[in-house]
Amino acid sequence: MTVLGYDLLSIFPLLNLVLTLVVMARIVLRPNRTPASRVAWLVVVGAVPLVGMVAYLLLGEVSIGRRRVARVREALARMPAYIEGDDEIVPWRFRNLFRLGHSISGFRPIGGNKGTLLADSNATIDAMVADIDAAKNHVHLLFYIWLADNNGRKVIEALERAAARGVTCRVMVDDIGSRALVRSPHWQAMRDAGIRTASGLAVGNPLLRLMTSRIDLRNHRKIVVIDGWITYCGSQNCADPEFRVKARYAPWVDAVVRFEGPIAHQNQLLFAGDWMAGVKEDIGYLLTPSPPPEDTTSMPAQVIGTGPTVRYSAMQEIFQSLLLSARREVIITTPYYVPDDALQNAICATAYRGVDTTIIFPARNDSMIVAWASHSYYADLLAAGVKIHEYVGGLLHTKSLTVDGELMLIGSANMDRRSMDLNYENNILVHDRELTQAMRARQKEYIAHSREVTRGQVARWSLPRRLLNNTIAILGPLF
Repeated sequence: MTVLGYDLLSIFPLLNLVLTLVVMARIVLRPNRTPASRVAWLVVVGAVPLVGMVAYLLLGEVSIGRRRVARVREALARMPAYIEGDDEIVPWRFRNLFRLGHSISGFRPIGGNKGTLLADSNATIDAMVADIDAAKNHVHLLFYIWLADNNGRKVIEALERAAARGVTCRVMVDDIGSRALVRSPHWQAMRDAGIRTASGLAVGNPLLRLMTSRIDLRNHRKIVVIDGWITYCGSQNCADPEFRVKARYAPWVDAVVRFEGPIAHQNQLLFAGDWMAGVKEDIGYLLTPSPPPEDTTSMPAQVIGTGPTVRYSAMQEIFQSLLLSARREVIITTPYYVPDDALQNAICATAYRGVDTTIIFPARNDSMIVAWASHSYYADLLAAGVKIHEYVGGLLHTKSLTVDGELMLIGSANMDRRSMDLNYENNILVHDRELTQAMRARQKEYIAHSREVTRGQVARWSLPRRLLNNTIAILGPLF
């Protein structure tokens, strides 16, 4: 076959070589990539050039698209400067941790808060509904997954009641995580009731979207803000614990804290940034903080929002710094554990330093790929002295970290690359002994319903099982 006098069969090898070298050069020059990731992609592109090049262009780079990046920057430029908060309200030992958080989101630790760890998923939804029913001015909700099940409809009905009272209600969901709701009659019914709705990171035409950005970069945040004074933060989506889309792993076990106080304003700003980047509505008039409470030192807290348009490695920095600040004890719960070398080494180093270090995973994971990859890290963790427990009472979905019984991190971020590099996440860092002890007691409850994994058990894993685990883990840096 000839085109313009050239025999395509004869020039194809040369063309393939040139394209391969161009893509390899892009891999090497692309910023914010670990050496392991670069090497993995170079091997894939070199071994299977055409498939590797297509895979890299679709999945190898972290980009939500230039237009979306421009909208995010424009929205952030319209946001008022956040000047509230004071590092001095945090003990000097933890002050640098909050300064790290400030460098990520621009929020300083702020006091005058109250926080309650809610009993379970249903209690969380009931508390949200009660707060929505008591709302006087506005309700802002953002969820990665919102199902039209019993709990999902409870919240919808509460929003409809609030809208009927004249309360301004804004709802944002991730376009893929909540696609069932967005495409259901409930979504239109919410609009008809006067609720303002938006789909975050809308996919639109998948083929066209693939040309400009990665479809799998999602808004994984869970944010509830009511009247600028009440906010919720934790791992729970707006759904029943039975989670009918993945019912065979149920119940999904989550932890959520209900906060009252100035910390709600920081979550408000995080929501507003997402809202104004996706909707042509300036809600800057809502972003003036409420007057501070009389006690401005109790329960210092700080919102930390991360994502693909935030500083690279921000979430890893938070995890690692919290681990390295521990003196006596660290307890971690995470459903998805596929760390980079730095995070894995930080956890091992924490245990090697003599800190009592415990990680609780679900015994059954809804992602077999993640489960296999996670298991590849068990041997090194156990060798360092890390205690590993696998929760057997359902899918443990809680994302929490407690340090020395007085500092806690709770939110939406998992300890995998998707949360650390790809998705938008929100967490709250809190220095408060009472609330941290409540979270620690919940973590101990998880341990009581778990089975401990020992070095002997891992050593007895079969050769095929270890080969599978390690092979899947090797592919982790690709994504």
